[in-house]
Amino acid sequence: MLRAGRWPAAVLLAALSPVVGCRLADSDGFTPVPQFLAFLPWLLAPTGFALLLALLARWRVGTVWGIVLLGLLTWFIKPYGSGAEPDGPPLAELKVLTSNVEFGRGAPSLVPLLHRERPDIVFVEECEYTCQDTLEGTFAVEYPYRRAVRAGGSQGSIILSRFPLRPTDGVTGTMGMPGAVAEVRGESVRLQLAHPMPPLPGQLDVWRRELGRLRDVAAADRGAPTILAGDFNASQDHAAFRGILDAGLRDAARLAGHDRTPSWPSRTAGVIGAQIDHVLVSRDFSASRARFLTPADTDHRALVVDITLHQRG
Repeated sequence: MLRAGRWPAAVLLAALSPVVGCRLADSDGFTPVPQFLAFLPWLLAPTGFALLLALLARWRVGTVWGIVLLGLLTWFIKPYGSGAEPDGPPLAELKVLTSNVEFGRGAPSLVPLLHRERPDIVFVEECEYTCQDTLEGTFAVEYPYRRAVRAGGSQGSIILSRFPLRPTDGVTGTMGMPGAVAEVRGESVRLQLAHPMPPLPGQLDVWRRELGRLRDVAAADRGAPTILAGDFNASQDHAAFRGILDAGLRDAARLAGHDRTPSWPSRTAGVIGAQIDHVLVSRDFSASRARFLTPADTDHRALVVDITLHQRG
């Protein structure tokens, strides 16, 4: 009877091994590996169960196999990227908010959230025509500076700012990703909204390519203060996202101690989910606080971060 546990243990370990192997190889692999990588921390449970079955079945190979997988998963769960603080004195304190409003449906609930939180810069994804009209009309005074891609469905997006903006070309993608340069206390800060395609089966190349374009922005602006924020459809367990961090940016939520707080799907984020909404900042910024809020009628949590722009040493 004990030996019967070998088969379910072997099936579980065989299913988990490609995911862990791709993470170890710094690759996103093929469907369904990227989808499972988004939920990497929760793979500890089936791995631990498989190890328990192997132990009960006295299966030595399975026990070693399970211990190796469990050890690798535990190692990968640690925060990725630098947490070093800038050396220069502070120049300006900013509050930044990013929110995917799911085809504009969450725009009405975003309005009171913006009134309450009063962020300085706002990035809104899937903000179609009605959403943009609502935000521009309601916050004409609070956010006089805007940069938008006007489109329907998931393709529309907008940046709202209290600071003067100069337009930039943004990033080309299936969905709108506008860019701008904000003048903050005499410093030019590059703003770029992120909303690449999700890693859908059959469209992984599009997902990788659009994340690669965001990485190129991070690399090109390495010498300038930069805020790259939005719905990345990727977590720190995806190699394509880590490439953006390796290009010189840091995750503000990670700096504020929330590197594993789920942002999607919002209905289950309190139990299980993935952090795919991010505010990434250049090394000119420090982060003191991050909060994940839950507006109604959208499948994403909104992320609010308090960051400080520092003078270069």
